[in-house]
Amino acid sequence: MTVPDALTWDQRLLLALLVLDTVLLAVLELFFLPLRIGAVPLPVTVVVGAVTTPWLVSTTAKLVRPALSWVPLAVWVVVVFGLGLLGPGGDLVLIQDWRALVLLGASALPGALVLGGGLGQAAGRKPGRG
Repeated sequence: MTVPDALTWDQRLLLALLVLDTVLLAVLELFFLPLRIGAVPLPVTVVVGAVTTPWLVSTTAKLVRPALSWVPLAVWVVVVFGLGLLGPGGDLVLIQDWRALVLLGASALPGALVLGGGLGQAAGRKPGRG
C-alpha cells in the first residue's frame, strides 16, 4: 500500500475554494427553494444543484485529487441537512414538501454518480469496471 503525497499549497487552496463554493451554493439552494411566482412554486435551485454539485465533485477530482472528490458532496449534504434542519434561530429552512426531496435527489444523486467515477479513477480502474 502506497501513501499518497501530501497536497501542495495550490491544491489545498483550490480545495478550500471549492469547499467554500459548495457551502455558498448549498445555502443559496436552500434559501431560494421556496421561491414562488404567484401561487406556482418555482424551484429553480433544484436545477442549480443538479448542475453544480456534480461539477464540484468532478472539478475536485480533476484539479485537486480523485481520492478527495468526496469532499464537496459531503460538505453539501452536511450544510443542507445542518442548516436545513437546525436553521438560523432554530427555524426549519428545509421545507417539508416535494421540493426538498427533489433538491436532495437532483443534487446528491448526480454528485454521487460522478463521485463513483472519480473514486474509480483514484483506484486505478476505469469507471464502470469492477
